[in-house]
Amino acid sequence: MGIGIDYGTSNSAAAIFDGKNVHLVQLEQHSAIMPSATYIDKDFQISTGQNAINHYIESNTGRTVELSAEILGEGRTTTGQIGDGGLPEEGNTQTLYGQSFVDGGQQGRLFRGIKRLLGSADAPRLMVFDRAFRLVALITPLLVRIRKSIDLLVSKRASNSAAANHVCIGHPVNFEGGGVNRNYTALSMLSEAYGYAEFSIQSFYPEPNAAALSYLHQNPASNDESQTLLAVDFGGGTLDLCVIRRAQTEFKVIATHGIGLGGDHIDQVLFKQLLFPLLGKGERWKRAGEDREIETLFPFEEYEDLLLNWAISYMLNQNKFTSPLMQRINANDEAAIKFQRLYDLIKSNYSYLVFQCIKELKAELSEEESALLDIPELDIEIRVSREQFEFMIAEVLEKFSRSISDLLKQVNLQSGDIGLVIRTGGSSLIPAVKRILEEQFPGKVIEHDPFTSVAAGLAIADYQKLGRKLEQA
Repeated sequence: MGIGIDYGTSNSAAAIFDGKNVHLVQLEQHSAIMPSATYIDKDFQISTGQNAINHYIESNTGRTVELSAEILGEGRTTTGQIGDGGLPEEGNTQTLYGQSFVDGGQQGRLFRGIKRLLGSADAPRLMVFDRAFRLVALITPLLVRIRKSIDLLVSKRASNSAAANHVCIGHPVNFEGGGVNRNYTALSMLSEAYGYAEFSIQSFYPEPNAAALSYLHQNPASNDESQTLLAVDFGGGTLDLCVIRRAQTEFKVIATHGIGLGGDHIDQVLFKQLLFPLLGKGERWKRAGEDREIETLFPFEEYEDLLLNWAISYMLNQNKFTSPLMQRINANDEAAIKFQRLYDLIKSNYSYLVFQCIKELKAELSEEESALLDIPELDIEIRVSREQFEFMIAEVLEKFSRSISDLLKQVNLQSGDIGLVIRTGGSSLIPAVKRILEEQFPGKVIEHDPFTSVAAGLAIADYQKLGRKLEQA
């Protein structure tokens, strides 16, 4: 059997291929799709998938965050006098504190979107209480869980469960990050994590190629058919494209292209556009100076990066962030309610909740002409039309369209040369994305299993031995 695993930025899926049919692996109780989430509690017990998210929400959302100063040690002074024992007399002992960032009430850490960090040049270690975790250590539990689910399915379909030690690993055309060797760095870490999950025989295959491969399997060509196809895989973290030429029963990958653009980027754009103005961005701030009152814009930019990264937004619970907010709230003017919202968001750890509401809004706007962004915890209720949504993400849509043009130019093709466009990935469900593709390739665009096409194609690639080894990737 061929085995394929699509470890994604937002969600993960796995499949096996028996030479004839693709079988999706059930990773959650009622679904083949599992959130790519890892939760580690205070006792360093780990949960994954939807359970990880549930544990985080139950133990953290709405909890009042109180950061305490980290104790670095003690400092002692002397009186300058020599005591009876011939030693300097000790004066006061003073405890030395570091930056205020220890959240004593935190029950656990939730990690999502780890895949986006794999290509970083510095390969960051993420702190979980007093321990630093490598990215590999945060990915491995997910893969171990997937491995167990695969073993269960394989044992039902084959007598030799040892065959499940091989896998074809999906990867974007280009990982996010600025490192020169970011793709090799990312693949090396993925390979290590898959090794810990006991996948000893590994191959790698680009995700858009896998999506196209699963389509070709489902829709075999006739003996005299030849066609040029474009696969568009628009997911949570990256946009990946490939051009494939199919001739009779054979196919050849002509070119691939990929950039760091996905659903997570869109969520951050919506946060900035919709919520920043309601949290105080653009408001002014008056405070007493030495000889006169000073009035400037409130320094909202100092809060932005932490607000947009929900996993570390609790770091805003430091005096340097909360004190200006309290002062601004006490001004008791019309804008004070905005800063009260920001204060409540910070103190009650609502960042993850806010992003979930944004994702739900985005999903609803894919089905309806308007949707309500409703966050009662922050007294926010905004009706957003699909037209407004598309205006807010106009820059993302322009990058999407330009990437397709860049790929076609790379292989000296025109839109008319493309016989079929395969659209997959969660972000490909956005109506504006569908429209861009339809306008450029009228009547040629089909939707193909947005959340499972890559896993299916990877299983087929594993069976047909199409993947490459790490040293060649």
